Amino acid sequence: MTNSIHPTTPILVGAAQFTQRTAREKQFAESLGPIEMLAKAARGAIADSGAAATLAAAIDTVAVVGFTADAPIEQGRLVKRLFRNPPASLATHLGASPRRVFYTGTGGNTPQWLVNRTAAEIASGECEVALLAGAEYLATFFGALSEGIDLGWGNSPDADPGSDPEMVGDDRPGTNAYERAYGLQFPVNTYALFENAIRGAKGRSVEAHLKWMGQFFSGFSRVAAENPNAWFKAYRAPEEISTPGPNNRFVGFPYTKYLNAMIAVDMSAALVMTSVKKARELGIPQDKWVFLHGCADANDIWNVSERVDFQSSPALKLVGEKTFTMAGRTAADLDYIDLYSCFPSAVEVACQELGIAEDDARGLTVTGGLPYFGGPGNNYVMHAIATMMEKLRARPGSFGLCTGNGWYLTKHSAGLYSTTPTKGAWKREDPKSWQKDLDAMAHPEVEETPEGKAKVETYTVVTDRKGRRFGIVVGRLESGHRFLANTPDDKAILDWIMREEMLGRVGDVGPTRTTNLFRFR
Repeated sequence: MTNSIHPTTPILVGAAQFTQRTAREKQFAESLGPIEMLAKAARGAIADSGAAATLAAAIDTVAVVGFTADAPIEQGRLVKRLFRNPPASLATHLGASPRRVFYTGTGGNTPQWLVNRTAAEIASGECEVALLAGAEYLATFFGALSEGIDLGWGNSPDADPGSDPEMVGDDRPGTNAYERAYGLQFPVNTYALFENAIRGAKGRSVEAHLKWMGQFFSGFSRVAAENPNAWFKAYRAPEEISTPGPNNRFVGFPYTKYLNAMIAVDMSAALVMTSVKKARELGIPQDKWVFLHGCADANDIWNVSERVDFQSSPALKLVGEKTFTMAGRTAADLDYIDLYSCFPSAVEVACQELGIAEDDARGLTVTGGLPYFGGPGNNYVMHAIATMMEKLRARPGSFGLCTGNGWYLTKHSAGLYSTTPTKGAWKREDPKSWQKDLDAMAHPEVEETPEGKAKVETYTVVTDRKGRRFGIVVGRLESGHRFLANTPDDKAILDWIMREEMLGRVGDVGPTRTTNLFRFR
């Protein structure tokens, strides 16, 4: 059986994760720096292959997933490009001499996209052995900043190895200037818009849907509670998640704090990929091999304000179809599932588009999900894949699906894995072959300075520790044109918006000196 596998078939042969808990104990000065965290996970992944003595020297490609700090948006206190060339610095720690070093753009889809891309390069002969790694360090960074501790990262040898990496991936900003004027660059605001639209499509009241979300995500926390790598190893009951309170305030209506991805973590993960031929040469045991049976990548219409609607994802639907077709499998064949879970709406849309029930007995996460396992910036899916590899190796012949989502249900990637070998030469369909059709889908025209009678398409209320701040309305004019607007900054109105159904309500919209204003009739 082993000899019948095509020699250029790409395989994953090593995986490791590291969760650093020093920040939880306020021991910030003892925290490993980001490159050290990458190195710890990378060494673990190399060792996991069972051929550490030969593998490290054979690495010809090192790719690092972009840090949150380096996203192409304003990041407040975060320092951009504190590390000039993370993959080169990582290679130095490992004593490796790769001929290629890559640093990726932004997006939660990136680790799966990187696996898909690397698999294609291995199959074509462009790459022999690749190390993929990512880390997030916000728990230590923000904690040290609040305590006035200088971590010295910017002055360490890791900060500037004297060269620049090759940048890969689509790093366009996730929002345009019009959307940023209304706060859509903040994920909690935009995913909340999706959530209310989904709630309306399901015909649930505000109160009933909040209760349902608690039930929906409680199961995720149960998985995290049993995961030794999770940031929060605690089970949260449905009512604890869905009941607002001092420790669980609203963080963008209808989301409470416990329904949000936890980005302030210190976590790293790494994977090693090679070909069947090279794995044999390096002496990597076949019980370490995991095959990528199907994969796909696609983007929805880029700007959120121009989407077809706010409760579906044509791109994710197509990604699912292409992934299952390539693998020769269906959703019913899956034994394990990990759907990207930054907010409930992301999981709900994924279930809808992939044909997976929201109450699927197999579960929808292998890690515990971003709010409970932890949401290490762009790198969460690296952890999901590493966890998936553990499960598939423990149950040979089983199949698992991982999905990734970048920006605001914008960029989508999927991978279907198994220890069962693929058949024939490995080849994927070029994502460019279908992206043009997705970009050209009919969608509403946006009117940036609307005026007249209008109707609410979806909405949210932005909240912070001080309470309600302002409302965001996505609406339609009688012409069918779409617009963005704020509601009056009035506590009574904001309370009413959070209590009663606003979907489909009629009002009047018009421009002001700064933004559009929507007034309910």
